[in-house]
Amino acid sequence: MSASVIPLPTAPPGAAVLRFTFGGSSLGLVLVAVSSRGVAAVLFGDDREQLRCELQSRFPAVALAEDHGELDRLAARIVALVEAPSQGWALSDVPLDLQGTGFQREVWQELGQIPAGSTASYAEVARRLGRPEAARAVARACAANPLAVVIPCHRVVGSDGSLAGYRWGLERKRVLLERESAA
Repeated sequence: MSASVIPLPTAPPGAAVLRFTFGGSSLGLVLVAVSSRGVAAVLFGDDREQLRCELQSRFPAVALAEDHGELDRLAARIVALVEAPSQGWALSDVPLDLQGTGFQREVWQELGQIPAGSTASYAEVARRLGRPEAARAVARACAANPLAVVIPCHRVVGSDGSLAGYRWGLERKRVLLERESAA
């Protein structure tokens, strides 16, 4: 397993390491990053350097190490999920390292309850959480989601059913929803 370490400017000596790799999908590049606790990030993009920079900004106190060994198998599983999102992600198969506020983690957990092929509005998700006034906060939690497709924020739509916001672009969201509906 060959890994090249890319220390972050703000990473202190002996900082935790986040290993990452890239996979190619029909929706662009997929960056998969893993900490010692589990999958920490799944990001979509079109440029490797832009994705590395996004990963650095999300995890400023860690060192990054590109890993083309065992992570390539995990990336292949996640790319398979991108290509056939109705398969779902078995959370018990691979641990996740979710880093967010308590509210964000509540939202992300609730998103996992939306079945493939279905959608819910931001307001619906807020009501399900017992916070009917928090639709905008739900939208912000979706935008902060570090695990594209694994946490299905693409299944959250506007109150009128329109495709509203997606951290990785509305076209990717549309394609993911179409793939789920077709299954």
